[in-house]
Amino acid sequence: MEKRRVVITGIGAVTPLGNSVEETWAAAKAGKSGVALITHFDASTFKSKYAGEVKNFDPANYMDPVAARKMARFSQYAVAAAKMALDDANLTDNKDELARAGIFMGVGIGGFEVTEDSCGKYLASEQHRCPPMAVPELIPNEACGNICMAFGIHGPAHTVTTACSSGTDAIGDALDFVRSGRRDIVLAGGAESTINGFGIAAFEVLHALSTSFSDNPTAASRPFDKKREGFVMGEGSAILILEEYEHAKKRGAHIYAELAGYGSSSDGYHLTAPNPDGVCGAAAMSEALADAGLKPEEIQYYNAHGTSTHINDPSETNMLKIAFGEENAKKLHISSTKSMTGHCLGATGAIEAMFCIKAITDSFIPPTINLEDQDIEGGCDLDYTPNKGIECSVNCAMSATFGFGGHNGVIVIRKAE
Repeated sequence: MEKRRVVITGIGAVTPLGNSVEETWAAAKAGKSGVALITHFDASTFKSKYAGEVKNFDPANYMDPVAARKMARFSQYAVAAAKMALDDANLTDNKDELARAGIFMGVGIGGFEVTEDSCGKYLASEQHRCPPMAVPELIPNEACGNICMAFGIHGPAHTVTTACSSGTDAIGDALDFVRSGRRDIVLAGGAESTINGFGIAAFEVLHALSTSFSDNPTAASRPFDKKREGFVMGEGSAILILEEYEHAKKRGAHIYAELAGYGSSSDGYHLTAPNPDGVCGAAAMSEALADAGLKPEEIQYYNAHGTSTHINDPSETNMLKIAFGEENAKKLHISSTKSMTGHCLGATGAIEAMFCIKAITDSFIPPTINLEDQDIEGGCDLDYTPNKGIECSVNCAMSATFGFGGHNGVIVIRKAE
C-alpha cells in the first residue's frame, strides 16, 4: 500500500533562545547562546549553576491565567507552543478539524518542580498532607491533556516517554498515525522543564552536567570540543502540525516541508551511556533513510544530538560514519544546536526538528558555537559547522536524538514538492 504523504503546516516553539519560532531561529542563526545563570531557584550551592532557561515567559499571553495556575511549567510551555502552531496553521478556530485531530507529545520526566515541592510539603507535614494538584500537574501526560482542553482536541492524545528521544519518537509515532489514515491532522512535539533543585541535583550526581563555566555560562555547552565536560540543562517546547498532503492542499494550508521518514532502535547496552560503537544508533539512521526512500548522499544537513558529553559526541560521529559511509559523512553539514539551547531532554527532538525545517526553508545551516578546539584526536573529526552558520541549500535534513536507556530516534525532513 502506498504511504500517504505527511507535511508540516504549522510550527510553534518556546525555547531558551526565544518565545516563538522566529525569535528562536533568529538567535540560532546569529550563534547566540540561551545559557545563563539559573534564576528558577537559588543554585548558589550547586556545582552546576547555569542552564538554558526559557526567559520572559508569561503564560497569560497564550492561555487562560486561571488554567495556567493549575499547570506545571512543562505544560504551560506545551500549551503556548500548541497555540502558536495552531495559529500558524490557521486551525485555531476550526473546531471541526480540531475535534477530529490527535496529538502525540514527547515528555521525558514531567513536572519536576511540582514533584520537588509536593514531596517537600508531604515530608514536612505530620498529617502526611500533599498539595491537591500534585498528581494532575506532575504526570507527563498532562501536557497533552491541557492542550486538548485548551483547544477542543478530541482525537487520540498519546504521551511518549523515551528519555531524551521522547520528542523525536512522538513525531515518528504521529507520522505513522497520519500515514495510516487514522487521522488527517496530528499535533506532534515535546515539552520539558526540569530546572529546579531536585532536577539539577539528580543529574549532577550522575556527573552528567557541565560545572566549570559559572563565570562564563554561554561557553558551557560545547559539543565536539576538547573542553566539553557534560551537558547543560535546557527547557521548553516545540510542536509541529502534521497533516496529510491532500488534506493540506484542499484547505489551502501553507506547507513548510514534508516529514519523510522515521527510524528507531534500542542499544540494550547501559542505563545512561550510549554504546560507543554507535551501531544501533546508526541502524536507526539507516531505517529513517529507507523509510524516506532516500540515499545517504541526499541528506545535506544533520542536526546532531551533540550533547557536549565525553561519550556521546565521538559515539555519534561513529554512527554517522556507519550509516552514511565515511566519504558521505565527511561531506555532511552537521551542527549541534544544543550548543545554544542546552539539552531540553524530552523537548529536544521537537525543538531540533524545528531547526531542521527552518534550515530547509531558509537555506541556512545553524552553527555549533563554542567549538574552539575540535576534539579530532578523540574521534570528533567531521564538519560540525563551527561557530558561524553558513548559507547552504538544504533539500533534506536529518535529526537524531539518543536517550538514557539506549533509546535512539531519528527523523528525516525534506523540502515539500
